[in-house]
Amino acid sequence: MKRSLIAAGAVIAAAALALSGCAGTASDTSASSTPGKTTLRVSVWNYAQTPEFKALFDAFHKANPNITIQPVDILAANYEDKITTMLAGGDTTDIITVKNLTDYSGYAQKQQFVDVSDIAKSLPSDKIPALANYDFKGKTYAIPYRQDFNVLYYNKTMFKDAGVADPTNLTWKEFAADAAKLTKGDGASKVYGAYIHTWNSMVQGIAAAQTGNNPNDPSYDWMKDQYNLTLGMQNAGTIMNWATANSQQVAYKDVFEKGQAAMVPMGTWLIAPLLADKAAGTTNVDWGIAPLPQIKANGKITTDGGPTGFGINKNSKNQAAAKKFLQFAVSPEGAKAVASIGIVPAYHSPDITKAYFALDGMPQDSTSKKAFNPDTIKLDAPVAANTAAIGTILNQEHQLIMTGSKSVDDGLAEMASRVKSEVLNQ
Repeated sequence: MKRSLIAAGAVIAAAALALSGCAGTASDTSASSTPGKTTLRVSVWNYAQTPEFKALFDAFHKANPNITIQPVDILAANYEDKITTMLAGGDTTDIITVKNLTDYSGYAQKQQFVDVSDIAKSLPSDKIPALANYDFKGKTYAIPYRQDFNVLYYNKTMFKDAGVADPTNLTWKEFAADAAKLTKGDGASKVYGAYIHTWNSMVQGIAAAQTGNNPNDPSYDWMKDQYNLTLGMQNAGTIMNWATANSQQVAYKDVFEKGQAAMVPMGTWLIAPLLADKAAGTTNVDWGIAPLPQIKANGKITTDGGPTGFGINKNSKNQAAAKKFLQFAVSPEGAKAVASIGIVPAYHSPDITKAYFALDGMPQDSTSKKAFNPDTIKLDAPVAANTAAIGTILNQEHQLIMTGSKSVDDGLAEMASRVKSEVLNQ
């Protein structure tokens, strides 16, 4: 699942610094250890605007005062490319934050991380469902500290004003019907019933999760209904045109906070900035979350999502201390630190959920709490060596379908043909 990194600085001090000084950069190799003390260098993105890192690092340092964390700060837009270059060049940054499973598959395939299967086997898998996502050919090379999944954000005031019932458990067809009722106005003042972001995962990943299909298998007819629904809404004007959203680099957070759309399917990572912006007074949106709409109305909630985790660089000189950090990050104590700023931790328990919903500004209605506990969270892409290459093709064809450059049938057929010839050599 993709994730857009949004400033949530009102939750903690916006000028967040590292524990013992300013955050380092990817070119800073000055970290050193003194007798009895260790400095762990951890790659992060947009450190000052991503408060989960400081919250977790501070909590770990408090529990382990002889280990200091030095963030290696990298621009979010360049993060994956920079990490690839660092690892290929033998960089010794101790811990690599793994943004998504596509990147993880590449690191694991190249054996650039330390095998941490021993840590994984010692953890309560029933409380850390995302742990299984890091299984790569029977071994584990990263440990999750957070797990995000898609929910439906909705503007309670807009629903009430339009006389539309809260979206307690919608199908996608009902979602489209509600969007039509909620759409009003035109031009610059138009309010859309919904906003569906430009990522291919918002169509393809959701379809994969809710139909049980694998995007790495080169047959994509199962995406057709979800594309037809999305394009139908686009043609009806109840969601923003994909090409407009893409060319204007529309931020889904802004669309929702400014009241430009009544519903936004999006990951749980949006909760933290919504809480921060409400606290800062930069938005007054009265929001709630509901379960992600379903393809089939069977009473069960299936959504898509994925973990964010930490892997230990095989070139690290501090692997024992690094393992201690990974164990803390996934522990109940690490979960409390992450949840305290509105991030969904990988470790699940009733106490963590209770603490999460006790945050100032969190919706307290039963629908929001139900959305927070879906029946199933499935990956929108498998952990496999060819996932990245296949994902590139699927994204390219997604853009052509959404802009009308190809029909749905032609685009899906081209996906299958290209995956077979360009990736699978069939």
